[in-house]
Amino acid sequence: MADAPVEEYLCTRIRRAEQALMAHHEGVLRGYGLTMTQYTVLLALSREDGLSGAQLARACGVTQQSMATVLTTLQGKDLIRRTPSPVHAKVLIARLTPAGTTLLDHAYQEVNVLERQLSDAFSPAEHAALCDLLDRATATLVDQTRRP
Repeated sequence: MADAPVEEYLCTRIRRAEQALMAHHEGVLRGYGLTMTQYTVLLALSREDGLSGAQLARACGVTQQSMATVLTTLQGKDLIRRTPSPVHAKVLIARLTPAGTTLLDHAYQEVNVLERQLSDAFSPAEHAALCDLLDRATATLVDQTRRP
């Protein structure tokens, strides 16, 4: 395997696929005035209403400081509202506004077109096999990642 050209490495192929996916999503979301992180926040809030900045930061894989900026921007666009937590007054809980729900619905429909196109590119058996292979690759990558 050491003699294989870098373009044949599995990690290279996974990275290229991820880059293509992100480029697609970022292009779609740009048309809605959203970044990928902003979209992920709206999506997370649509699935579980009422999350703290710390919870959203973990869900999006960003720092709490970065999330604070994202939430301020989304609140400024009237896509979310933040209110004090009933448990901890210093913690703000984010929720989608009606405008946020509407924008997310439109963006999601367009982003989801790629999911359907990818599914259509494979037979049901190929689709199932690819999902299994990707899950196994992800598990290996997670298992091999050094943690502090």
